[in-house]
Amino acid sequence: MEVTKSEPVVYLNGNWGPISEARVPVLDRGFIFGDGIYEVVPAYLTSNGCRPFRLEHHLARLSRSLAKVRIADPFSGAQWRALIQQALDENPADERDSGSGNCLVYIQVTRGVAKRGHAFPADTTPTVFVMCNPLVLPNPTQHERGVAAVTAADERWLHCDIKSTSLLGNVLMAQYAAENNALETIQLRDGYLTEASSSNVWIAKNGRLLAPPRSNLILEGIRYTLIEELCQAAGIVFEARPVSEAEVRDADEILLSSATKEVLPVTLLDGKPVGDGRPGPVYKALYAGYQQTKIRQLNGGQQ
Repeated sequence: MEVTKSEPVVYLNGNWGPISEARVPVLDRGFIFGDGIYEVVPAYLTSNGCRPFRLEHHLARLSRSLAKVRIADPFSGAQWRALIQQALDENPADERDSGSGNCLVYIQVTRGVAKRGHAFPADTTPTVFVMCNPLVLPNPTQHERGVAAVTAADERWLHCDIKSTSLLGNVLMAQYAAENNALETIQLRDGYLTEASSSNVWIAKNGRLLAPPRSNLILEGIRYTLIEELCQAAGIVFEARPVSEAEVRDADEILLSSATKEVLPVTLLDGKPVGDGRPGPVYKALYAGYQQTKIRQLNGGQQ
């Protein structure tokens, strides 16, 4: 007998219900202008239930992004934590279709509903939406062999440090990768590395890890600080500085990091092998450290 899984339950402006019944007015500024912020929190199934990973870092970035676009944060940290936990509770692991029980908690806050006009409207109430999606991690083959990436010019706006729902530039870059049989598009601006369409990018050379510095040109992924910590623990020299296109193409290793990729090696760039064409020692050390840190923090109660 076929078992039908129940429909995901989502939060929208104070109410919980099935996702098919969630409705947002067409004059919501998130729909009209992309005037909103989002955050994605990975949560892993443990013996103590499904627990968010690096939650405090995600909430801090959510708060920073809201402040930068001058949307009042609708909740306190404690309220956000409770809301995220309720989203996990409303969508139990045995009803997720990822097979692992792991999930992504997606949070979106827009400026709210108002008559269409570009300038900020007065006295709007932010729209808050929360849902859970399955967290599908890279498969073993991708870790063993690495993945392909392509390069393209970074033509996005100059506030990439804001985790905005206005993602058309990223969407176009993701589509460019898909059309070229690649997992990611690595972007270059004025001859220097920025980031991929939905990942931070890292370059390994002679055992050192290089990264573009934190700036308005990249989104500071939650794994940025984590990768620094993992490098320190593994004795890998970490250097944040402008990374030229030539250095990208001459790299011994190229790595991607994100909530959904964790740490993943790129072994083919624009159809050419990266280094010797195999995942390298820096990737292996950082991936192992990532898994150890994840297990330790989740089981130890740290988020």
